[in-house]
Amino acid sequence: MAELKECVFIDGIRTPNARAHAEKGWLRETRPDELLTTIYTALFERNNKIKPEDVDLLIVGAANLSGMQNDIARLAWLASGLPESVPSQSVSNQCPSGMSAAMDGARSIMTGENDIVIAAGAEDMEKVGMGANIDFPPRFFERYSPFEIPMGNTAEKVAEQYDVSMEDMNNFAIHSHMNAKAARDDGKFKNEIIPVMGKEEDGTEFLVDRDQWIRDILDPEKMKAMKTPFKEDGRVTAATSSPLTAGAAALLMVSREKADELGLSYSYKYSFGVQAGNDPTVMGMGPLFSVKKLFEKTGLTADDIGPIEINEAFASQSLACIRELGLDNDNAPFKRVNVWGGAMALGHPLGQSGARIMVTLLNILKTDFPDARYGMATLCGGFGNSNAVLIEKVA
Repeated sequence: MAELKECVFIDGIRTPNARAHAEKGWLRETRPDELLTTIYTALFERNNKIKPEDVDLLIVGAANLSGMQNDIARLAWLASGLPESVPSQSVSNQCPSGMSAAMDGARSIMTGENDIVIAAGAEDMEKVGMGANIDFPPRFFERYSPFEIPMGNTAEKVAEQYDVSMEDMNNFAIHSHMNAKAARDDGKFKNEIIPVMGKEEDGTEFLVDRDQWIRDILDPEKMKAMKTPFKEDGRVTAATSSPLTAGAAALLMVSREKADELGLSYSYKYSFGVQAGNDPTVMGMGPLFSVKKLFEKTGLTADDIGPIEINEAFASQSLACIRELGLDNDNAPFKRVNVWGGAMALGHPLGQSGARIMVTLLNILKTDFPDARYGMATLCGGFGNSNAVLIEKVA
């Protein structure tokens, strides 16, 4: 067998993340396949040494592969007018889907099966609702209580089991918005966000070049008074839950040999990735298991990692995972976790988020942590799936 090749990241981009709302969402009249078209067009314009017909494989992740997102990899690519000769696959393991697409694509490059891969994630949670068309196996509910499977319920269970207070969660959410606002205002997202035409609430058309969910001001007192929708006298509120969102993201990955042949520039490579399963009634604790597995298999520890992106599905699970793994301080402000904000502020378009946090991590490495050898991205997923990826600076 030939030695493994290196898979390098050439580019990573995304659309703005918009509110998934039929009346108030800035991208409410744009389909998820159209968001992918915007991304594909920008990828080839920014990297004109690679032509669409040169792509060996396209992989797109989405949590819900139904309705407008049915086999979204193939249908969106063809609808974009791109070559029929490029093979594709749509993948889903709930929220990690976009990251799973990148992991599968990277492995295909490392084994020599492919040289040029586009890995993407897309989701519109208004047009294809969370859990759309799911028909649960009756035996599933013989094993797990149906009252413990909804996402908000799992977040409450995590908050109780790991003793994460509402005060701590509110603080976490506030800093997520503060970091996202600061990154936006400093222009740090400009390299990754591809503007898309959208509409204001009143119907006025405008170029959307920023994420819709970022709140410039949060009132801690109002947050304290918010109702807990998932459990009476609970701890989790809308302010400490990721919002319904629409967006797409993609990574252009190439074998190092091919990148050198084409004269492409790169700074980081795919180093290692793992998946882990866990109890679906505390699905948000997934990163605890995937990150531990990654550390065990690589021999690394948290001290070896520079910036870390953990998807903020809920403040309770993010805080519990950060604390249990010793990734940073016990609460925000953090030194290296989600330094540009997270899903509390940027949104969480389910299957897109795994790809999105990798895109953001690459930019954070280049701009804020240029001397770090490693960066790590991780996220939980519905029904107890989790992924973790290690990105390494090219020697």
